[in-house]
Amino acid sequence: MFFLLNILGILVVSGLIFLCSPDKRKIRWRSIVSLFIVEILITWFMLTTTVGTWVINKIASFFTWLVSCANAGISFAFPSVMANETVDFFFSALMPIIFIVTFFDILSYFGIMTWIIDKVGWLISKISGLPKLESFFSIQMMFLGNTEALAVIRDQLLVLKGKRLLTFGIMSMSSISGSIIGAYLTMVPAEYVFAAIPLNCLNALLLASILNPVRINKEEDIVYVPPKEERKDFFSTISNSMLIGMKMVIVIVAMVIGYVALTTCLNGILGFFIHGLTIQKIFGYIFSPFAFLLGLGSHDAMYVASLMGIKISTNEFVAMMDLKTHLKDMQPHTIAVAVTFLTSFANFSTVGMIYGTFSSVLGEEKSGIIGKNVWKLLVSGMAVSLLSAMIVGLFVW
Repeated sequence: MFFLLNILGILVVSGLIFLCSPDKRKIRWRSIVSLFIVEILITWFMLTTTVGTWVINKIASFFTWLVSCANAGISFAFPSVMANETVDFFFSALMPIIFIVTFFDILSYFGIMTWIIDKVGWLISKISGLPKLESFFSIQMMFLGNTEALAVIRDQLLVLKGKRLLTFGIMSMSSISGSIIGAYLTMVPAEYVFAAIPLNCLNALLLASILNPVRINKEEDIVYVPPKEERKDFFSTISNSMLIGMKMVIVIVAMVIGYVALTTCLNGILGFFIHGLTIQKIFGYIFSPFAFLLGLGSHDAMYVASLMGIKISTNEFVAMMDLKTHLKDMQPHTIAVAVTFLTSFANFSTVGMIYGTFSSVLGEEKSGIIGKNVWKLLVSGMAVSLLSAMIVGLFVW
């Protein structure tokens, strides 16, 4: 019965996203079916073979190495901070952006990044039937956070029209950052974290093509290459990259502080009228039907629903810390779906981070596309997490 509920959940979530689509006629169903088949195969590969885990671990190791390089620079400037056993979010997750943006801009300077976008995007677009850049971005999000991933392709974004820009905003809700994978692994089982990473990215591509269907002609489906006359010398390029990275860090931290503070303020107001009521509890009750559709019993469903509420109103770290204390008493299926659901940045503060990144990279005018479509970002982020959890749940009982 629970297995059937799990399958029903996939159909229900997909159906609700379809109902939210503003332009149903433009949806490419061949792409949707192709992506879903690929997801099933990837999940099988990841959870039933040792080779799958080895491949993802190697990719993760590369991005962990990048973060360690960034940390060397941060440690030079802030040795006392980085020497602590626990390092603040600002230094551990945001400051590495400066180096990661610079690293990929160097690759772009020598044409390497452009080549990768073109070839990898072409491969994924052949499978999905979707544009090269969007297809590449879905893969890029596997280990680069939304802000880093958007910054890396900012030259491409500058020449895109509003509707395609919205696709990147929607997809960005479902990414994670290589800099925090290690933190996840200290709290929850690694196999479900690594299974969630590719599923989230493919589901982001899948749902974005339903929520914001865009059709482009062959002439538009290209990777933008800046004219030679616009290129600066190498050292000017990397210096500018570092300044852009620092600007992004400042904008993002402002957004995070503001949204977390607003959540706390709202909880205080709610508590004034009804003792103990919080925004986390409200979202927990809202998401409880979906928790049952993960193939869970009533007790586990209500607990996982509470984790969902915590995640969307604060962040996944708080929810994972709570989950960590209950792992010993939980069934394998419950652990699998809960961990998979929590492994992404889909919450209110992430909307602020995406808006801040668009604003700092593309300017206020283009960032307005995010402000006008916040509901699409939130719906997509939660739906991607649910679909990924439901697909993983099919293989773990």
